[in-house]
Amino acid sequence: MGMPAEERLGLDIKRAEQALIAAKQAAVRPAGLTVPQYAALFALAGSPGISGAALARACLVTPQAMTVVLKNLEEQGLVTRSPHPWHRKVLESRLTEAGHAALKAADERAVVVERAIAAEFSTEERETLRHLLARCGEAITRAAREL
Repeated sequence: MGMPAEERLGLDIKRAEQALIAAKQAAVRPAGLTVPQYAALFALAGSPGISGAALARACLVTPQAMTVVLKNLEEQGLVTRSPHPWHRKVLESRLTEAGHAALKAADERAVVVERAIAAEFSTEERETLRHLLARCGEAITRAAREL
């Protein structure tokens, strides 16, 4: 083995990510949402009319995955999609009243998870953690380019 398990930070990052996703899933499930659907509604609330491609970037998923998420949200009546007034091939997405209600219900519970994370750290520690995680992402990107 090129590196002992106890030295592999990727395992710790993955464990934290899995715990976060599991907690968020439990939080948003009562609102009838999945974590990707919640993320899309959350992003749409802040950027009404955003395109599917831009929404995918905001939610850190592929455009193909976002197409599926948006289709499901539209079928549930949580999102409407209509052609952009100038770019007819671009569909704008917006929350419906039901979408706003689902987001509010999900976010009330999801924010409990976020507050629990924040409560573990001082303001300075949170900023340090953000900085360290950004550095991790940069290092991963550099390593991937070298493969």
